[in-house]
Amino acid sequence: MKSMEKTVNEKDHIIPYRKFLHILILLILLTLTSVALTRIYLGALTVALALIIAAVKSSFVLRIFMHLKFESRLFTVLVTFVVLLICAVITITLLDYLFRQ
Repeated sequence: MKSMEKTVNEKDHIIPYRKFLHILILLILLTLTSVALTRIYLGALTVALALIIAAVKSSFVLRIFMHLKFESRLFTVLVTFVVLLICAVITITLLDYLFRQ
């Protein structure tokens, strides 16, 4: 069968369950941290810290669970470029909203 055979480009990358468990615990801790952060009034810094925590969590999900860690450098650079482009669009929209008269 063709589906059972490996192609030349396929690579085995086995991640132990222990690593998945560590990442899961880290994601839960970061989620609890962002929830606890909403209880503290820090002004605009609260939103900035929550967004930084969300970015860190998404980077773990992209690299480990979506196996970006094992992809080629070009693919990693392209994903990084798209994320930065989305951040730029959100920033421009936020600046337009804040300085609108």
